[in-house]
Formats: sequence, structure tokens, C-alpha cells
Amino acid sequence: MLRNSVLSIAKRAYSSQPVISVSKPVEGFIGALGNTPLIRLNRLSKETGSNIYAKAEFMNPGGSVKDRAALFVVKDAEEKGLIKAGGTVVEGTAGNTGIGLAHVCRAKGYKCVIYMPNTQSQEKIDLLRMLGAEVYPVPAVAFDNPENYNHQAARHAKRLDNAVWTNQFDNTANRRAHIETTGPEIWKQLDGQVDGFTCSTGTGGTLAGVARFLKEKSNGKTKIFLADPPGSVLYSYIKSGGTLIERGGSSITEGIGQGRVTENLKPDIELIDDALQIPDADSLKMIYRLLDEEGIYVGASSALNVVAAVEMAKKLGPGKNIVTILCDGAYRYQSRLFSKKWIESKGLTDAIPEHLKKYATLD
Repeated sequence: MLRNSVLSIAKRAYSSQPVISVSKPVEGFIGALGNTPLIRLNRLSKETGSNIYAKAEFMNPGGSVKDRAALFVVKDAEEKGLIKAGGTVVEGTAGNTGIGLAHVCRAKGYKCVIYMPNTQSQEKIDLLRMLGAEVYPVPAVAFDNPENYNHQAARHAKRLDNAVWTNQFDNTANRRAHIETTGPEIWKQLDGQVDGFTCSTGTGGTLAGVARFLKEKSNGKTKIFLADPPGSVLYSYIKSGGTLIERGGSSITEGIGQGRVTENLKPDIELIDDALQIPDADSLKMIYRLLDEEGIYVGASSALNVVAAVEMAKKLGPGKNIVTILCDGAYRYQSRLFSKKWIESKGLTDAIPEHLKKYATLD
């Protein structure tokens, strides 16, 4: 009798076949780029009354959304005949585009040289070197300074034969990556039911490219919000209709925020419906919330994007589908974001609720 009951329970438990979704084999690293999952953030969706979706760009083979731009700027150089076999790709980057480029260069047989601000995490610098890139951390100075890391990268490329500076900030192949891949993926994943999209900008490529695609496909119905950290001018620029460029403060985020309107952002800036400025305290709190509530381990720019998605949901009202970007994983910043001393040095200890401080395990 007992045996029959157990068998009956087991049969019921396993009678329905699991839904298995698999993709076909792909060609190498480059073939694995894109087609990342769109994750519904359950707790935040319940809180807001809207569906908060996050594109899991940390699941790209190079670990970030910047893998897409890296591939497209290299392909652009190849198509224009700017680089030949065995050549060198040079870029100025806060880290993730450089990491994507290092992967793409390894896959295509190019050398890779990276200039980056010396304010970036040691994890990024170490990873770039492990991927075979030649790395130059330089002082962080404004774009109008000749010693800005982008200008140093451009000069380095000019000194070499068979080399190209891929110029991620103003090379619109970056934006094209998201018009041709990220935007269409989001649209397809939600069957065209996209009420709002928000993310932060560094080069502007992700926001501009996705905005362009979604606005055109939805006949202008999809709302686009720019999310900005402290210290960036874009919030004031959007809010003032392009008349103000106010820059104050600084941020714990890396690779986002901007002191100018880049060539990637410029063609689509009129598509942006609103802007949100997200305090560091809110971004840090969201890092810990996502880990605790969703089991998702992401960096500060991703957390800022999620905070912006929540704010966008509040502004648009319940019952909407809001999409944002999870740029990369927290492992690239863990020595800072999960360090009690570092958090204290930034005056952000109180930003983390008491029940979440258990995750700050590093001294």
C-alpha cells in the first residue's frame, strides 16, 4: 500500500515533461554573443505592479553588454579596410569594452592595447592582462584634456603600423550593434509589448541603439528614460532641453556617466522622453537587494539601471512592461562593493539595510 502511494506520488511529480529550450551550436566566441535572457525581477515587479525585466548582458561570453559594441567596432574597421591580419586594436575604455575587445581580438588574431582611467577596479585591469591585452592605466582627466585616456589611445594607434583606434565613444558602429541585436531581441522576447526602456550611458551606444529600434517598431509608443549617476551632465542636459550641462559630484559607478553628448547618442537624443538621476546610495542598496531577493550578482551600473526601471514603473503607472540592462557581474568590482572599509570610506554604510549587511564580507 505504502509502495503504491509512493509510486503514485512519483508518477505525478514526473509525469509532465520539462520544457527544454536549447540553441544550436555556434561558431566560436563571436557566435556566442547576444541572445541573452530577459529576466523578470519578481520582487520588484510585485512591489511596483508592473513587470520589471532585466536583459542579462552579464551572460555574454565576455561577461558584459560591451561585448556587442566590441565586435561591431572591430567588424567596422575590417569592413573599411582599416586593419589587416595580425594588426593591433587600440581603445580607451573604463574596462568592459576593453575586455570585450580583448576577447574579440584573441578570437580574430589581433593584438589589443587598452588605455583606461586609473580609477577603475583592479579586477578589470588584471583580467585585461590575463586576456593578453597591453594595458595602460592613466590619470583620470576630462575629455578636453589632451592626456585623457581616449586621446592617448588615439595617439598610440597612430604610432603603429596596421593599427586602428576603434573610438568606441564616437564610432557609431557601437550604436549599430544595439539597433541590430539588443533592440530586436528585447522586442521579440516581449512579443512587441515594451512600454518603457531605461538604462545609463557611457558611450551612449546601448541607450541610443535600443531607443532607435524600439521607438520605430512601436511607432513612438515605447517610452525611453535616460538613467544618470551623480557627476554626469546628461540628466541636466535632458531635463533642460539641451540648454544646461551641469556636472557636480562623483559616483561609485564605473563606465557610465558622461561630460558631453557623444556621436553615438547625438542622433537619438530627441527620442529620450525623460531622465532620472540615481543617487549612489540607491544603487548600492539595489546591488544588495538583487543578491538577496533574486540571487543576481551584478555591479553598480546594473543596479543603477534597475533603480531607474523601478522609478520609471512608478512614473508610467501599473501594468506596464519596463526593460533595463544588467551590464555585467559584480565579480569585476567585488573588492570594493563588498568591502566594509571601502563602503565606509564612501560614506555609504547606512545605505545598506541591516539585514543585508551580512553580504559585505570583505574587510
